[in-house]
Amino acid sequence: MRLAAVRVFVRDLVSAQLFYQQTLGFKLKHGDASAGYCVFDAGSADLVLESVASEAPQEEQALVGRFTGLSFAAADIRARHAALSAAGVPFSGAPEQQPWGGWLATLVDPAGNQLQLVQYPG
Repeated sequence: MRLAAVRVFVRDLVSAQLFYQQTLGFKLKHGDASAGYCVFDAGSADLVLESVASEAPQEEQALVGRFTGLSFAAADIRARHAALSAAGVPFSGAPEQQPWGGWLATLVDPAGNQLQLVQYPG
């Protein structure tokens, strides 16, 4: 088996699509706001944004605006952090070195979902 896709849930798919496509630079494969989802090429797996309607049940609402556990590799995390910060992307702080030797920085998408940049050691 291999990881094929990861899903991130949003309320406003139009602004999320713009953020992931234009700000983060992911290539749109298919889907749009009218379909209720967007699929992006995120390298080794697809990144799927799915719309959660405001009238959806609470268990679906809880999927929006949370820590996703997703990490995106950056060869130079400080430079990527600076570029994204300059583009208006909010971060919880500057990149921090981890006990295992790598670096992490947490950013927030327009829906409040938290994603991380990671720079591996070496």
